[in-house]
Amino acid sequence: MTKLADFPIPRRWPATRPGAIQLYSLPTPNGIKVSLALEEMGLDYEPHLVSFATNDQLSAEFLSLNPNNKIPAIIDPQGPGGQPQALFESGAILIYLAEKSGKFLPDAQRYEVLQWLMWQMGGLGPMFGQLGFFHHFAGKDIEDPRPKERYRAEAARLLNVLDGALEGRDWIAGEYSIADMAIGPWLNTLVNYYQAGEIVGWADLRNVPGYLARFLAKPEVQRAMNIPARG
Repeated sequence: MTKLADFPIPRRWPATRPGAIQLYSLPTPNGIKVSLALEEMGLDYEPHLVSFATNDQLSAEFLSLNPNNKIPAIIDPQGPGGQPQALFESGAILIYLAEKSGKFLPDAQRYEVLQWLMWQMGGLGPMFGQLGFFHHFAGKDIEDPRPKERYRAEAARLLNVLDGALEGRDWIAGEYSIADMAIGPWLNTLVNYYQAGEIVGWADLRNVPGYLARFLAKPEVQRAMNIPARG
């Protein structure tokens, strides 16, 4: 495809600025990662709300962009070689945007940043999400305690890994990076949405609570938490 109009998805979410990066998302932890990166990097973008309430993520137009029916997804009309670049998976999008902007993936810490980004993608996000289901959503009504305890224990273990890695550091790879943009929204969701801090030993952590406070104090974070704005 050689231009944005060649993609099916603008038929459902028309672009008012077709030269800008088109963001199809919802302000969940994974969605906030990409909204935050776009805000921090100063890239021109246009957000479109993908509403789970109306199953937008299952529409033919959205599935044409992300067959895995998850947010976020983007189309960059000015991708490599001047051709449109479509992407899904928040971690892949973060790397792409960092390389496009030349920000938040420094050469000296590149692989350290990437290892913590992969750690979040493969561990922190999935485990926190499962704990949220069993602690805060419908799973809390399941009588068997073993599933919840499995995810509670793993969430607590991962928090202690992060706590140790943050000793003497403000940010996970030394300077603020896309790894922090990935980790921060999930910490906030665990504590302030799932209300699971007490059961994972949040108060006993030495470094993570201050890390989250620094993250939430950033004005870009506060903006990203409402992008795209819910209807």
